Amino acid sequence: MEDTAGSNPQSLGFTEKLKSWLSWSWTYVCFIWFGMVLIMIYVLWSPLKLQESLTSASVFLNTLTPKFYVALTGTSSLISGLILIFEWWYFRKYGTSFIEQVSVSHLRPLLGGVESSSTTGLFASVNGEAEPRPSVSECKVWRNPLNLFRGAEYNRYTWVTGKEPLTYYDMNLSAQDHQTFFTGDTPQLRPEDAVMQKAWRERNPQARIRAAYQAIEMNHECAAAYVLLAEEEATTITEAERLFKKALSIAGKDINLLVYIKRRLAMCARKLGRIKEAVKMMRDLMKEFPLLGMLNIHENLLEALLELQAYADVQAVLAKYDDISLPKSATICYTSALLKARAVSDKFSPEAASRRGLSTAEMNAVEAIHRAVEFNPHVPKVILIEMKSLILPPEHILKRGDSEAIAYAFFHLQHWKRAEGALNLLHCTWEGTFRIIPYPLEKGHLFYPYPGCTETADRELLPSFHEVSFPELMGVFAKAVSTSATTVDYVSYIKWD
Repeated sequence: MEDTAGSNPQSLGFTEKLKSWLSWSWTYVCFIWFGMVLIMIYVLWSPLKLQESLTSASVFLNTLTPKFYVALTGTSSLISGLILIFEWWYFRKYGTSFIEQVSVSHLRPLLGGVESSSTTGLFASVNGEAEPRPSVSECKVWRNPLNLFRGAEYNRYTWVTGKEPLTYYDMNLSAQDHQTFFTGDTPQLRPEDAVMQKAWRERNPQARIRAAYQAIEMNHECAAAYVLLAEEEATTITEAERLFKKALSIAGKDINLLVYIKRRLAMCARKLGRIKEAVKMMRDLMKEFPLLGMLNIHENLLEALLELQAYADVQAVLAKYDDISLPKSATICYTSALLKARAVSDKFSPEAASRRGLSTAEMNAVEAIHRAVEFNPHVPKVILIEMKSLILPPEHILKRGDSEAIAYAFFHLQHWKRAEGALNLLHCTWEGTFRIIPYPLEKGHLFYPYPGCTETADRELLPSFHEVSFPELMGVFAKAVSTSATTVDYVSYIKWD
């Protein structure tokens, strides 16, 4: 059912194109401004007698007394201190930075960002009115880089269990993604594009599929329609791959379509066992579109390389993307920990380590595990140690949340099991993280404190039959651990409800 509150497709396309243009042009604004300043100085040098002005300014600066500089330093320090105190107060009260919040809320939309936590979705309720959703704007939601195929995988789960693996909120975010991605590169929406814009907003799967066929009847070269059929109607990966190849052959020069289709084709090859082919496709895609790092294609590549047990190639990818200036993820942190763990885990013994102490390699592995656990504490206890049954990963994830842990473990648990002793090392050492950060909700070590808003967002992303786990700090206590139990001293513990 169509959202009656939705925007006109033509105006929506113009708005998205305007945002895209602003985002693209922002890169060059600084260079253009700098060039204009240089030209202005060159043109006005003689008419405005800038040289004389500079001489006068130099004389003025030379007459300033030390008291002026002391006053200037004191004033700037006072202002900086007030800003710091306000930021600290705001963070303690609301759990986020005021400057960051203003940037995300007001600047990001102007630069092409899409707010994924709007209170009104693109889908409509049964009576045609928009359903309000709880706002989770405090936590940024990301598209799952390894999200499954609805027709060939999610629907099979529904047929077997009778349960819906995807939530309304999750599918609503996907509808927004698809509308943004598949607007088309023409100045005005073509009739078939308008039909597809409506199709992505349809809540009923069969209505979406019918709309895709309608678009194909209007234009047999409507690539977005074949994408929808590959995602939702195809009941096997082989059939989905055939439809994606058809879409690729008619996609033209639309970069969004090309990137999306090629990535899904690489994922099809991975699922069908053609892993080396998938790795090549992913590398080619990253080389062809190097500026699209925010799509996290490297996470697909890491998983495929781990399946090939090409650990040297995995390390090379991590060397590029596990950088202090780049966003982290559970895949990045835990893959780094896995590589260090597998180097020592096959011979690791808690008893022996207690007697002789940890070697340098073992200490590096333990520190890498602590780093990964600090980033996402849900992974080891809830997933990797299999204390809770796995469910299908959602189409969107919340970094550092339960949803990200489920998505990571769904694809990477097999790689930890393949490394002899890696899970045992993780089991013995992961709780030591909270010796370093006994109050993770208040203070972090390598990352910001664990956000308190993850539980609300994860409940929106994960199905109702899944019990969302959330770390609740219960207290700090000294505990002596016997040498047969672990090699790490714990001074705190986390209760998971």
